[in-house]
Amino acid sequence: MLYPSIDSLMTKIDSKYSLVSVAAKRARSMQVHMEPKMDKYVSYKFVGKALEEINAEKLHFKTAASHEELNINE
Repeated sequence: MLYPSIDSLMTKIDSKYSLVSVAAKRARSMQVHMEPKMDKYVSYKFVGKALEEINAEKLHFKTAASHEELNINE
């Protein structure tokens, strides 16, 4: 079984696309700077470490704009 599970990750970030994007961006950042946010990781690969950080709520995701900021006329 994979850790962390997709079910537990989907409770943190509601979109699979956003989840993959955030994890990939963090993995690339870890390859260059290696700034760990956790003391111990289960995974040894950067993408796995990024997913563990999301699961532990050490890594967060914010949208650039919400509906109120876009001034959408309905």
